[in-house]
Amino acid sequence: MPSYACQTHALQCILLVVKNRIFSIDIVRGLAIVVMALDHTRDYFSSGLYNPTNLAHVSAGIFLARWVTDFCAPAFIFLAGTSAFLFKMRGRTKPELAFFLLTRGAWLIILEFTLIQWGWTFTFDYYYVICQVMWAIGWSMIVLSGLIFLPMSAILAISIVMIAGHNLLDSISVNSWGRFGWLWEVLHVPSIETVVKGAARAKILYPLIPWVGVMGLGYGMGPIFLMEQKERKKRLLKTGIAVTIAFILIRAINVYGDSYAWSVQKNALYTFLSFIDCTKYPPSVLYLLMTLGPIFILLAAFDVNETGPVERFLLTFGRVPMFFYILHVPAIHALSVLFAYIKYGHTEWLFGYNMLCLDAATSPDAPAGYGYNLPILYIVWIGVVAMLFPFCRWYGRIKKNHPEIRLLSYF
Repeated sequence: MPSYACQTHALQCILLVVKNRIFSIDIVRGLAIVVMALDHTRDYFSSGLYNPTNLAHVSAGIFLARWVTDFCAPAFIFLAGTSAFLFKMRGRTKPELAFFLLTRGAWLIILEFTLIQWGWTFTFDYYYVICQVMWAIGWSMIVLSGLIFLPMSAILAISIVMIAGHNLLDSISVNSWGRFGWLWEVLHVPSIETVVKGAARAKILYPLIPWVGVMGLGYGMGPIFLMEQKERKKRLLKTGIAVTIAFILIRAINVYGDSYAWSVQKNALYTFLSFIDCTKYPPSVLYLLMTLGPIFILLAAFDVNETGPVERFLLTFGRVPMFFYILHVPAIHALSVLFAYIKYGHTEWLFGYNMLCLDAATSPDAPAGYGYNLPILYIVWIGVVAMLFPFCRWYGRIKKNHPEIRLLSYF
């Protein structure tokens, strides 16, 4: 049995953690937010006419500008699970946490199909809807609201099985589900258009099974963040290295874990790019290993007691991720409309449901040669992040100074 002194010290560590936010969680989330804005800037400003991960047609620069954003969704969803655990540890009961997860999850799904969709299209035309990351986070929270009543070991086991085993389901077709084929699209098969009441069409970019597992994993690993800082850093670093090595070994075998095998390309660089080019829709086992491993390592690296300018910059975004998400898409979209009007005198291809499923350059109505090269893309990205920084800092202060306003926790 642990001594009374050891038990007291452990309790003090837990109380310290739940009283104060852990910097690394918000810093890594802030980094993911900033990188995500790069991907969405590319959607509206890139001149690429091909899939940005199609090695036969794109440069290494375009590929990497898209690939680096692969880390964003796993970081958001994993840390949402971790934050839910820490939310409970700050004095909430399981029923209180379940209610919060249920209502916030439903709220995120509503936002996905209203304000967020408007930001992408600048219209309220519901001929076409798309189920993206907020849809996945929302439903994952709703499922987690039930899972939290299970033992922690069961939550971890279910989550790991979902992550590691879901590619075994790849051979199950939508047609085999008959009239319930739409349900299999929601659960596991992405990018399939489904007719809804003969009118609207929905595109499932983020099927739920693997993402529910990622959020459950974040919740199940929550106790690590209650450990003393030195032990916490060591656990996260070891886990991150182990997961990254697992990715390299399984990917090298080239048998299981992704829909597409890597292959030797025209040179060593492109062969490496083929190796790290893993399937995101739905996230393959290898995609999740490739992204979660470095995320764990970053959580260890940014677990600091004092923050410098870079950490404080990222903290500003990481503490208000939903607020940034709601603002950044319409901001980037509006800038693309402004640039296009100045250059072409018309902007009609930048409105409507086409912007949900196509990059601006690939829209059938886009002018020939539309888009900008990578330097311009990066300049616009940096400008958007800088423009939104003071708004996020302002909102972060409101949240910090008014913890009694529960509604603020939903944004």
